[in-house]
Amino acid sequence: MKHKKYNHLSKVERYQLSVLLKTENNIACIAKQLNVHRSTLYREVKRNSKPRGSYDAFYANETSEIRKERFSKRRKLNLEMISFIRDKLENQQWSPEQIKGYCNKNNIPMVSHERIYQYIYQDKADSGNLYKHLRTGNNKYKKRYGKHKNRKIVIKNKVSIDERPDIINNKQRYGDWEIDTIVGKEHKGAIVTLVERKSNFILIRKLKSKNAAHLATETIRLLAPYKYLVHSITSDNGVEFAKHEYISKKLNAEFYFAHPYSSWERGLNEYSNKLIRQYIPKKTNFDDYNTMDILTINDKLNNRPRKLLNFEKPIDIFFNNF
Repeated sequence: MKHKKYNHLSKVERYQLSVLLKTENNIACIAKQLNVHRSTLYREVKRNSKPRGSYDAFYANETSEIRKERFSKRRKLNLEMISFIRDKLENQQWSPEQIKGYCNKNNIPMVSHERIYQYIYQDKADSGNLYKHLRTGNNKYKKRYGKHKNRKIVIKNKVSIDERPDIINNKQRYGDWEIDTIVGKEHKGAIVTLVERKSNFILIRKLKSKNAAHLATETIRLLAPYKYLVHSITSDNGVEFAKHEYISKKLNAEFYFAHPYSSWERGLNEYSNKLIRQYIPKKTNFDDYNTMDILTINDKLNNRPRKLLNFEKPIDIFFNNF
């Protein structure tokens, strides 16, 4: 059997290689399975592995594309690209990686995300403000559960996340949600956030208070239009979720509670809250944001291409499966 003549792997072959490397250490054997020369695989693993040595197909593809772009004369930053970059940064707060990923997916000419960062920081050096639209990570968010006295409140009839079935844990269907709240300055005001686990589609609404009954009412109102895509909800142990049985009954959905102090069990919701904090920083007075402001933020987040979704937009994925 003749091996393929080219020396670079395709995207599909990189994903195959990534899987095979987890079960097979012999490069020569893998080369036979992929029908490529073993030297191609040795070179691929050496050039495109992560800094610590592990091989990941997505990382390898990105690294390869950046390298191609670096040596390509055709991909130079031009006025059309600059206009696109500025629009997505200033109006939608997309990250450079999201801009690049979206352009790749839609065959729009664009320089690498590294080059976009260079342009942004050159703009900063020239007294521009593009950098202010980046998510810098300065707004660190830590979940608080309320005053000490509230922590003594026991939520009745909780169902542990340990009982959540694999179909939810493995994101095998649409309609499984995570719920959380973020609070305003001096713990005044709150926002409820709901995110669908498979599509990353998010819903946010300003609350008058974190009262459990009020939160339950607003949660039902938010999810009612999508009732046929609400199979389960998972929350933390905040006392604002004490009316979980009422929510469960009205939406005909299962309600699960993560373990205390285990935010990684609702990682998508925690990440989504950080995205919201880009628009509503910590220690912000929520009275400064009206309903239209919240809806605008909600819309921007759902229209961002996500790396996790292969640079699809959450709103497109969700409604294509609604």
